[in-house]
Amino acid sequence: MFTIDTHTHIIPRHLPDFSTQFGYGDFIQLDHHEPGKAWMMQGNKRFREILSNCWDPAIRMDEMRQHGVDRQVICTIPVLFSYWAQPEHGLTISRFLNDDVAATVQQHPDAFIGLATLPMQDVNLAVKELERCMQMGFKGIQIGSNVNNKNLSEPEFFDLWAACEQLNAAILIHPWQMMGQEHTTKYWLPWLVGMPAEISRAACSLVFGGVMEKFKNLKVCLAHGGGSFLPTIGRIEHGWECRPDLVAIDNPINPRHYIKRFWYDSHVCDHSMLQYTIDLVGADRIMQGSDYPFPLGEAIPGELVRSAPISEADKQLILGDAPKSWLGL
Repeated sequence: MFTIDTHTHIIPRHLPDFSTQFGYGDFIQLDHHEPGKAWMMQGNKRFREILSNCWDPAIRMDEMRQHGVDRQVICTIPVLFSYWAQPEHGLTISRFLNDDVAATVQQHPDAFIGLATLPMQDVNLAVKELERCMQMGFKGIQIGSNVNNKNLSEPEFFDLWAACEQLNAAILIHPWQMMGQEHTTKYWLPWLVGMPAEISRAACSLVFGGVMEKFKNLKVCLAHGGGSFLPTIGRIEHGWECRPDLVAIDNPINPRHYIKRFWYDSHVCDHSMLQYTIDLVGADRIMQGSDYPFPLGEAIPGELVRSAPISEADKQLILGDAPKSWLGL
């Protein structure tokens, strides 16, 4: 089956020394400490070791052939968002990362599709970079689940949602800066507990804040199968019913009404959760997404869907048709 992996991450082989260039901050740099391996350095701290499939298109395409993936949607690694930087510096970083993605897509147009990163700390700059990237052939954007702890429902972001609607830009919301992670440092809890919660935070904010009602044509995909949003939709709905004075203050419509308005990637890690998601929203709202090339991602992209006890028609929807719809292909 034709397969599009909608959730993969890429990084330039070399990053500028933004900390020296801007005169502050622990911006990510790469320490290529041995062939095929590099440490992502956050100041003097090792953030993560990555392999050459994170920056080398040839290796990625070889692994795509091994995995039966026809095209990858590529976007930056969230730690590079740098929303905390000064706005103009955030724009400089975004443009550098986006130009690298654009070059990769241009060199291998049959293999890769680009999602841009934006300087979300300044919405005017974010809209300008969105417009530039869509003109360059990008199909949408990847943004964080919050912006410096501001929820995505804040009115300051409405101009961006309007621009995304107008430009038919796909939006991938990815967890980052997980709330409470300073209290959950042990057992990798920010990644295991915080990430699912962050996606539900973003989804609920977009619903309760009226964004999904005001901008009815937004094409929003919630990474990691929507995190804890769908598994707790009953509780979310019950809260809306029993305490409308707290929950329904900006949007009176039942939150369950919106679950089929979102797309969800398939990175849910087990067949029962995949079936649960299909039962709730339909296979046409679920898209193959692996979080390649990271260990917490799907080891063999597409394996969960291909091996699932679901119909061949549903598999084709998830692997190819739903991604095409979301991306506007």
